[in-house]
Amino acid sequence: MSFKIRFFLYIFFPGIAFFIQSCNTVSTTQVTEEKIPEEVSYNFDIRPILSDKCLACHGPDANKREAGLRLDVAESAFKALQENPKAHALVAGFPERSEAYLRITSPDTALLMPPPASNLKLTQREITLIEKWIKQGAKYEKHWAFTAPKKPKVPAVDNNDWPKNEIDYFVLEKQEQKGLEPNEEADKERLLKRLSLDLNGLPPTLQMMDEFMADNSPDAYEKMVDKLLKNPSYGEKMALHWLDLARYADSHGYQDDGYRTQWPWRDWVIHAFNKNMHYNDFVTWQLAGDLIPNSTKEQLLATGFNRNHKITEEGGVIPEEYRIMYVTDRNDLFGKGLLGVTLECAHCHDHKYDPFSQKEYYQMFAFFNNVKEVGIESVIGGPETYAKKPLMEITDDDVKNILTFVNKPDTNQLIVSVMGDLDTLRKTYILNRGVYDAPGDEVQPGTPSSILPFDKKYPKNRLGLSQWLFDKKNPLTSRVYVNILWQEFFGRGIVKTSGDFGMQGELPSHPALLDWLAVDFMEHGWDIKRLVKQMVTSATYRQSAIIPKEKLARDPDNILLARGPRHRIHAEFIKDLVLASSGLLNKTIGGPSVKPYQPAGLWEGATSGRGLLSVYNQDHGGSLYRRGMYTLIKRTVPPPTMGIFDASNRDLCEVKRLKTNTPLQALVMMNDPAVLEASRVLAAKLLQEKNDAKEKITKAFRLIVCRKPSEKELGILTAYYDKELKTITRKGADKMLSVGEYPLTKQIDKKSLAAMMRVISTIYNLEETITKS
Repeated sequence: MSFKIRFFLYIFFPGIAFFIQSCNTVSTTQVTEEKIPEEVSYNFDIRPILSDKCLACHGPDANKREAGLRLDVAESAFKALQENPKAHALVAGFPERSEAYLRITSPDTALLMPPPASNLKLTQREITLIEKWIKQGAKYEKHWAFTAPKKPKVPAVDNNDWPKNEIDYFVLEKQEQKGLEPNEEADKERLLKRLSLDLNGLPPTLQMMDEFMADNSPDAYEKMVDKLLKNPSYGEKMALHWLDLARYADSHGYQDDGYRTQWPWRDWVIHAFNKNMHYNDFVTWQLAGDLIPNSTKEQLLATGFNRNHKITEEGGVIPEEYRIMYVTDRNDLFGKGLLGVTLECAHCHDHKYDPFSQKEYYQMFAFFNNVKEVGIESVIGGPETYAKKPLMEITDDDVKNILTFVNKPDTNQLIVSVMGDLDTLRKTYILNRGVYDAPGDEVQPGTPSSILPFDKKYPKNRLGLSQWLFDKKNPLTSRVYVNILWQEFFGRGIVKTSGDFGMQGELPSHPALLDWLAVDFMEHGWDIKRLVKQMVTSATYRQSAIIPKEKLARDPDNILLARGPRHRIHAEFIKDLVLASSGLLNKTIGGPSVKPYQPAGLWEGATSGRGLLSVYNQDHGGSLYRRGMYTLIKRTVPPPTMGIFDASNRDLCEVKRLKTNTPLQALVMMNDPAVLEASRVLAAKLLQEKNDAKEKITKAFRLIVCRKPSEKELGILTAYYDKELKTITRKGADKMLSVGEYPLTKQIDKKSLAAMMRVISTIYNLEETITKS
């Protein structure tokens, strides 16, 4: 067996063993069912059962409702049954007189509910919960997410020495209830890597590591947090989740998929995060910057948010069909990205699970239906088609005096798609079955009453919609964004289904914590940096990610947060880590997207043959070393290496990326020219230093993994280097060193360079390298 294979087994075998143990643990712990609570809650115990097993036939959708019975509304559930006026679905206090209970326990398959043909079946625990709930009075509650949050008291805990801020009291209370204790704080090296990746999307520099390790003051960690929050890279890191949500891309989409110049809006997003624009203003400018009295060019540019959707440039389409698709996209994004609900499910009919009618869907639709746009403005063409009306032009004078954050690289005309309404009101109709040419009743702008009725004092336009969104009585806005940020730092939201706070969504793991954070966020003016600092300075965040066997068995998914977050970093940050650690990173902020290394023929194999993006012309020089977020995204053929690491293709609003593990990811890290080139460049720098191989490898390990290697790790890597020095051929070295366009360092022994390059490539391939742990 070769030395390299033995090394990889040494590194990866513990991970494989952990994975197998995790799978076995999950299967065994799931067998043990939870105890029935003393007080059965409709929201947390009963509603999930009804939503999964009953509401498809007895829920909000009137067209699919059976026997006129609606079980999600108390009035309907308690009234006399349509088919038997002497009977009632529910009789408070008496399960034996409640027809619903009798039907779910009936031995007669003709009477049993849910019907056997539905392939749905209640467990014994679910039946017992329903029985106990009825005995306790069958009390209904409004869905938790549709009730405005109230700030709960910070709970008392037994271990008052552990919490560092309010977050920790809520987390520790849950742990103590379950008999768990939090992990100790992570060691300083791993903690700094976690913090730097989370706040800047980059590994810490050697200088930062040395300073932090040497600083033994009580506020050393907080000082590092403040330093990273002030770094301009913070805006780039924070912008990424918003680009996913806003479905930002560099092409129009559909078959021709022509180029668009929407990147100045991306520059604005980075700028807004860096200057700590508060969330209410940040969203209001994007929703309705054009409608703000005496609006500025910056506010108009912000509205590019709602023009990031796909736009067709294909001849022969039906313009109104596509215009309706654009409005639908904006409406669905508003529901999923800002309200955290599956509003799109009411596009064709009443929502089957949530209390949203089709009429309410089109009332929301009306806010976005007055844009001065057409379904198709032009077929694919030159620079004049890179944005669609309404649009704005950004001049050189604008960049000098107003839009100083826009990185305009030349004096060419620069246009951006933005929002702008018609002078007259376009009528909005309920579309029968969601079909563009089947209008039904006319509707006026409005919002779902189950969330918050639209106040008459607000204007019936997008500015009024934003005022409604940030009304303190709106139950969703603050909760949803707090949850998205929690997901960014902890890998999983307090509500796991971050795009669905409705009936089919997961219940919050820490409901009191979510409400406390949501209200606190509003009370402090929707201050994003303050919220971020709260999260990363908590003892909860600072825990070690080590997983003791007991905790793995009792809480495999870390729902109780008794250990630190541990998960792979986003695709874009993997590239950033590789470039930054090798010294290749081009730190320029903003500007047009770039085309780095990519396998040949991908664009050419999926193109109509028209437009600027029909052929992939790779960039050169500094453009090859820009951060991953600046990689050009062509919607029909998104960047392949980033896609393999679960990056969004930006077709639609995405608030949570998938997490997959496939062999392709290992192949990317072993063969991607960007990784191999970075390995070569870093190896060359190290070989120019006057020290021995162990010191060079230690430095490389610290730059890449962000900690000092153990003696065992250093011994394996040094032995591997010595072996490669002896076995590598001149021809093999020349082939290895030919990867990448960065100039080859002269006067360095090629065999030594190739051997060190292989060692560094191996370090890049460690799971720990691309994992936040």
